[in-house]
Amino acid sequence: MIAHINESGSVRRRDLAEQFRRLRDEPIETMREVAVSSADGIKSLKTPVRSFAHSGVKLATVSQNAVQNLIELESEVITSALTAVAMRLERAAQAENVFDLVLDQAEMLGATRDRIVDHATRAVEIVKVSGRDLRDVARHAYEVAIKATGDKAPGVKKARRKAKRAVRKTTARARKAAA
Repeated sequence: MIAHINESGSVRRRDLAEQFRRLRDEPIETMREVAVSSADGIKSLKTPVRSFAHSGVKLATVSQNAVQNLIELESEVITSALTAVAMRLERAAQAENVFDLVLDQAEMLGATRDRIVDHATRAVEIVKVSGRDLRDVARHAYEVAIKATGDKAPGVKKARRKAKRAVRKTTARARKAAA
């Protein structure tokens, strides 16, 4: 173990000495190489950053849809509960005796149970679909991150220029573009 550490240290010292020698002997070429490799590294970050930003947009869309669906379901739950209460009160008012009142209310229990089960099922379905969508967004973001870091840095492509429409440039912008 110690021999491995010593060997690793000697390799690092040798590499560092080589870099110092190159920097001393060929400072301009070395700095150009460093600048080019740094630029390539920075350019290679565009894809992961864009993917991460796109994943954030997808995440916002998924969560917004889930909240919207849950709010709509809540509205339906409240509306149906109020309708059921109104119907129970109407039937209670129309009952001629206690036996009819109890019988009518018992008949409505099945519909209430079905309504509650339906609403719960819909809520679970909304959460399940949202969870699946979130998983897909996370999986895609993870795959892009692993692809960017697992493989070599993605090759830098030269940007293809799109045909631009004629736009008047200010004098300062024209000088800056020419430089």
